[in-house]
Amino acid sequence: AVSTFRITVDLAGLRAQLQADAQAMGEAARPAAQAGAQVLVDEVRRNVGRIKRKTGNLAASIYQAYSDSNSTPGGKATYHVSWNPRKAPHGHLVEWGHLQRYEVSRDPKTDRFITHRDKPLATPRQVPGRPFIRPALAAKGEAAQQAMRDRYLEELRQRGVVR
Repeated sequence: AVSTFRITVDLAGLRAQLQADAQAMGEAARPAAQAGAQVLVDEVRRNVGRIKRKTGNLAASIYQAYSDSNSTPGGKATYHVSWNPRKAPHGHLVEWGHLQRYEVSRDPKTDRFITHRDKPLATPRQVPGRPFIRPALAAKGEAAQQAMRDRYLEELRQRGVVR
């Protein structure tokens, strides 16, 4: 005599839970990415604070911003940490250094620098960079990653995915 049996498994509930967990994981990505960006933007601001201030425009221009174009819904979240070149068009000169070829003065009315292209320096002068972005990543990259991990797990706990 041959014995047979049948087992039926309904995975609809498991499938629904996995989809809910996947959605929660995707939603947790953005606050986690922001936590890492905050660590970096705070360090960039500290670095700028160590540079001799002339107008304060560079310090006022530091920002973090969520990037829709570099992020994907429910998965990848990207933040940019940088300076606003409209507020501080000289930011790249501070970060990387530059060759000064002309005399420069400051307009007392507008508090802006004026490059006198009609007054070349006899000997151009190399102005060294005072990097503020690159050292922030080197100094706080691991701390930013840890902040992202911590925030991600906290978000998953709040959503009931992790206990």
